[in-house]
Amino acid sequence: MNAVHLQIPAVADYIDLVRLCLTGVATKLNYSYEEIEDMQVAVSEACNNAVLHGGNASGRHVIDISFEPVEEGLMTKVINYGPPFAYQEAVGSGASLRSEEPEELRAGGLGIYLMEALMDEVHVQSDEDATEVKLIKYRV
Repeated sequence: MNAVHLQIPAVADYIDLVRLCLTGVATKLNYSYEEIEDMQVAVSEACNNAVLHGGNASGRHVIDISFEPVEEGLMTKVINYGPPFAYQEAVGSGASLRSEEPEELRAGGLGIYLMEALMDEVHVQSDEDATEVKLIKYRV
Protein backbone atom coordinates (compact mmCIF):
# COMPACT_ATOMS: atom_id res chain seq x y z
CA MET A 1 0.00 0.00 0.00
CA ASN A 2 1.25 3.48 -0.87
CA ALA A 3 1.14 6.53 1.37
CA VAL A 4 -2.13 8.44 1.51
CA HIS A 5 -1.95 12.24 1.74
CA LEU A 6 -4.66 14.57 2.94
CA GLN A 7 -4.75 18.34 3.33
CA ILE A 8 -7.49 20.00 5.37
CA PRO A 9 -8.19 23.58 6.44
CA ALA A 10 -6.87 24.24 9.94
CA VAL A 11 -10.42 24.14 11.30
CA ALA A 12 -11.73 21.64 13.86
CA ASP A 13 -14.76 20.76 11.71
CA TYR A 14 -12.49 18.88 9.28
CA ILE A 15 -10.79 16.58 11.80
CA ASP A 16 -13.52 13.95 11.36
CA LEU A 17 -12.30 13.53 7.75
CA VAL A 18 -8.85 12.67 9.09
CA ARG A 19 -10.36 10.04 11.41
CA LEU A 20 -12.35 8.53 8.54
CA CYS A 21 -9.30 8.34 6.30
CA LEU A 22 -7.23 6.82 9.13
CA THR A 23 -9.90 4.18 9.70
CA GLY A 24 -9.85 3.18 6.04
CA VAL A 25 -6.06 2.94 5.85
CA ALA A 26 -5.70 1.11 9.18
CA THR A 27 -8.46 -1.35 8.23
CA LYS A 28 -6.62 -2.19 4.99
CA LEU A 29 -3.51 -2.86 7.09
CA ASN A 30 -5.47 -5.27 9.35
CA TYR A 31 -5.36 -3.30 12.59
CA SER A 32 -7.90 -4.31 15.22
CA TYR A 33 -10.88 -2.14 16.13
CA GLU A 34 -9.24 -1.24 19.47
CA GLU A 35 -5.96 -0.27 17.80
CA ILE A 36 -7.82 1.91 15.30
CA GLU A 37 -9.72 3.62 18.12
CA ASP A 38 -6.43 4.37 19.91
CA MET A 39 -4.92 5.78 16.72
CA GLN A 40 -8.01 7.93 16.11
CA VAL A 41 -7.71 9.54 19.55
CA ALA A 42 -3.97 10.19 19.17
CA VAL A 43 -4.26 11.58 15.62
CA SER A 44 -7.24 13.72 16.63
CA GLU A 45 -5.15 15.21 19.45
CA ALA A 46 -2.32 16.00 17.03
CA CYS A 47 -4.81 17.63 14.65
CA ASN A 48 -6.45 19.60 17.48
CA ASN A 49 -3.04 20.96 18.44
CA ALA A 50 -2.40 21.85 14.79
CA VAL A 51 -5.71 23.74 14.64
CA LEU A 52 -5.00 25.61 17.89
CA HIS A 53 -1.36 26.46 17.24
CA GLY A 54 -1.00 26.34 13.46
CA GLY A 55 -1.25 29.11 10.96
CA ASN A 56 1.17 31.93 10.37
CA ALA A 57 1.39 35.41 8.98
CA SER A 58 1.68 34.04 5.43
CA GLY A 59 -1.91 32.86 5.69
CA ARG A 60 -1.13 29.18 5.27
CA HIS A 61 -3.85 27.83 7.52
CA VAL A 62 -3.87 24.19 6.44
CA ILE A 63 -2.87 20.89 8.00
CA ASP A 64 -1.08 18.26 5.95
CA ILE A 65 -1.64 14.67 7.03
CA SER A 66 -0.08 11.52 5.63
CA PHE A 67 -0.68 7.87 6.42
CA GLU A 68 2.40 5.87 5.48
CA PRO A 69 2.74 2.11 5.87
CA VAL A 70 6.19 1.34 7.26
CA GLU A 71 7.83 -2.00 7.94
CA GLU A 72 6.76 -2.09 11.58
CA GLY A 73 3.28 -0.61 11.14
CA LEU A 74 1.62 2.69 10.25
CA MET A 75 3.18 6.13 10.53
CA THR A 76 0.87 9.12 10.56
CA LYS A 77 2.36 12.59 10.07
CA VAL A 78 0.51 15.77 11.02
CA ILE A 79 2.12 19.02 9.86
CA ASN A 80 0.98 22.56 10.65
CA TYR A 81 2.56 25.78 9.49
CA GLY A 82 2.66 27.91 12.60
CA PRO A 83 5.18 29.12 15.12
CA PRO A 84 7.63 26.62 16.62
CA PHE A 85 6.44 24.25 19.35
CA ALA A 86 8.66 23.49 22.36
CA TYR A 87 7.85 19.79 22.66
CA GLN A 88 10.27 18.92 25.49
CA GLU A 89 9.03 21.85 27.59
CA ALA A 90 5.41 20.83 27.00
CA VAL A 91 6.10 17.22 28.00
CA GLY A 92 7.76 18.35 31.21
CA SER A 93 5.10 20.87 32.18
CA GLY A 94 1.96 19.00 31.10
CA ALA A 95 -1.10 18.71 33.27
CA SER A 96 -1.00 16.03 35.94
CA LEU A 97 -3.92 13.72 36.55
CA ARG A 98 -2.77 13.10 40.13
CA SER A 99 -3.80 16.42 41.66
CA GLU A 100 -5.59 16.26 44.95
CA GLU A 101 -8.31 18.76 44.07
CA PRO A 102 -10.03 19.55 40.74
CA GLU A 103 -9.07 23.22 41.00
CA GLU A 104 -5.40 22.16 40.98
CA LEU A 105 -5.76 20.70 37.48
CA ARG A 106 -4.55 22.93 34.69
CA ALA A 107 -4.96 22.78 30.95
CA GLY A 108 -2.16 21.85 28.63
CA GLY A 109 -0.09 18.79 27.95
CA LEU A 110 -2.88 16.22 28.05
CA GLY A 111 -2.90 15.85 24.26
CA ILE A 112 0.78 14.96 24.28
CA TYR A 113 0.22 12.59 27.19
CA LEU A 114 -2.58 10.83 25.26
CA MET A 115 -0.53 10.57 22.07
CA GLU A 116 2.38 9.02 23.96
CA ALA A 117 0.10 6.66 25.88
CA LEU A 118 -1.80 5.42 22.82
CA MET A 119 0.94 5.21 20.18
CA ASP A 120 4.15 3.20 20.13
CA GLU A 121 6.29 6.15 19.00
CA VAL A 122 5.75 9.91 19.01
CA HIS A 123 8.26 12.26 17.39
CA VAL A 124 7.88 16.04 17.19
CA GLN A 125 10.05 18.28 15.03
CA SER A 126 9.51 22.00 14.99
CA ASP A 127 11.19 24.99 13.37
CA GLU A 128 10.23 28.55 12.48
CA ASP A 129 8.00 27.44 9.60
CA ALA A 130 6.27 24.23 10.66
CA THR A 131 5.68 21.58 13.29
CA GLU A 132 5.58 17.93 12.30
CA VAL A 133 4.19 15.23 14.59
CA LYS A 134 4.96 11.62 13.65
CA LEU A 135 2.84 8.96 15.28
CA ILE A 136 3.70 5.29 14.79
CA LYS A 137 1.56 2.31 15.75
CA TYR A 138 3.15 -1.11 15.38
CA ARG A 139 1.28 -4.08 13.98
CA VAL A 140 1.04 -6.82 16.56
